[in-house]
Amino acid sequence: MRQIVMTKAGGVEVLKIHEVDEPQPGKGEVKIGVKATGINFADIMARKGIYPDAPKKPCVVGYEVSGLIESVGEDVDPSLVGNLVIAIMRFGGYAEKVITPVSYVFKKPDSLSFEQGATIPVNYLTAYQLLVVMGGLKQNERLLIHNAGSGVGIAALDIAKHIGAITYGTASAHKHEFLIERGLENVMDYRTQDWLNEIKKITEDKGVDLIIDPIGGTNTWKSYRALARTGRLGLFGLSTATQTRFSVKFNLVRTVLKMPRFHPVRLMNANKGIFGVNIGHMWGIEEKMRPWMRAIMKGVDEGWVRPHVDRVFPFEKVAEAHMYIEERRNIGKVLLLCHQSHAR
Repeated sequence: MRQIVMTKAGGVEVLKIHEVDEPQPGKGEVKIGVKATGINFADIMARKGIYPDAPKKPCVVGYEVSGLIESVGEDVDPSLVGNLVIAIMRFGGYAEKVITPVSYVFKKPDSLSFEQGATIPVNYLTAYQLLVVMGGLKQNERLLIHNAGSGVGIAALDIAKHIGAITYGTASAHKHEFLIERGLENVMDYRTQDWLNEIKKITEDKGVDLIIDPIGGTNTWKSYRALARTGRLGLFGLSTATQTRFSVKFNLVRTVLKMPRFHPVRLMNANKGIFGVNIGHMWGIEEKMRPWMRAIMKGVDEGWVRPHVDRVFPFEKVAEAHMYIEERRNIGKVLLLCHQSHAR
């Protein structure tokens, strides 16, 4: 079988396709023939050598796939063989065959293609944890989504609309029309507008109740200032660390140093809250994640979870796919196609 290996830290040239023996499932595991695999910004950071959770290189990354169960290990129901599924894994998703615990495998809804199915695990679980589990978003509360055109941003918008929140977002101008059609009520171009001033004007200086921020750096401080009393700020990335003429590791340190430090007394006096989300660090806590995934799958059935696929690249075009995301050209999810996936 083929897998995509990050041979070392660097540009897209370090992504190489290797032929390896097929893995076999162990106790409690299944083997999945992959139809589509999701690409996430964490993969870009891992390639550049600034994602601390990534395995030691050479390595295979990838958190989510859709496909067909080909075989099962000990203590797994053999009747699962042949099921069409969506699955989560710690790493290893850039491959034609993957192994993952059965507890992280979910039946693919018939209404979703394999491509749509592979958009769900990372984006929607992250958004659900940010908005529902830790953000406590309520009807008529005001939500600001940074990078609203990203995969997590669109997932967050789906969830927020279902809750009945008032939505604001930042995104580059070419994504605005799509986001407005998708239901985003207020959108700002972070490249040409001072979004903090815009938020203050729109809300009459009241601020917003929840902000989700994958950017880091000075944007974190601006997000904190945009919070209303009892507002919450959910941090889930440092994407600005990849945008620099300096070395990526230098810029990562620079980005972190520019982020504010929140003293508990300041938070108490301001009646504000800060929290962080890293869905990769939820691995091994499936008793929490499975109910979240069930709620998301119910949303698919009810029609308010609408995974959006921006582009699908052939397995061999992984370098182009990485560049497409790194250049912020995508609106929603970018995927690698491992096999033909026209069948439901």
